[in-house]
Amino acid sequence: MSANRPFVLTIAGFDPTGGAGVLADAKTFEQHRVSGFAINTGNTIQTENVFYEMQWTDLTFVLKSLDKLFQNYTLKAVKIGIVPSLDYLKEIVFTVKRLSPKTKIVWDTVLKSTTEFNFMNIENQAILIEILEEIDLITPNYNEILQFSSVEKNPDVIAQELSKHCSILLKGGHNPDKIGVDYLYLENKIFKLTPNNTLIFEKHGSGCVLSSAITANIALEQDLKTACSNAKKYIETYLQSNQTKLGYHHV
Repeated sequence: MSANRPFVLTIAGFDPTGGAGVLADAKTFEQHRVSGFAINTGNTIQTENVFYEMQWTDLTFVLKSLDKLFQNYTLKAVKIGIVPSLDYLKEIVFTVKRLSPKTKIVWDTVLKSTTEFNFMNIENQAILIEILEEIDLITPNYNEILQFSSVEKNPDVIAQELSKHCSILLKGGHNPDKIGVDYLYLENKIFKLTPNNTLIFEKHGSGCVLSSAITANIALEQDLKTACSNAKKYIETYLQSNQTKLGYHHV
């Protein structure tokens, strides 16, 4: 019964195709049998191939929505998607932790769209570290993680350094050595997550689907390694669902 499902929240953008953002997250939540809520950080005009325009939601409006939801529901886990700045992200993260210290937070570090629209830049390392200290997991790919350091150019070294502050799932979609192999950094441990099937088709919003699947699994009280492993199986099924860039969700 839906009443027994844990409540989870996505704080992300609206993509009219449903391939990414809050619509993709909601589909993923439903398939995982969690009760999904959403707060919209911005409206986009886009297709799976072209990004046309972005209109950000005023931060005050987002924070008011957070306040009302947490007043009325126990939210087990929160996934954060696109945001316009680190300051905007910090306000969201710190508000969630103030309202519900036990709520788990996953940040899908979408810095650019798949069509190369730039959402945000990481310009202040001090603010970044403050944020990471309050987050449970971030999910950068090999291109994104390079933007988390102004000096280091080795993704694995950056991930190990960041894992002092929060857990890191370094996604392998752009892994130059082993395509599709992810690495999960948990403080002093590193786990290798290998793909079960390499017959996949590129999908718009696949990072959104993966991070929301992890968030759902965390809300279902899976440990982080299990949550990431099961989410990887889910995203592989999604990537295999058809040959277009808009995937189908499966149980």
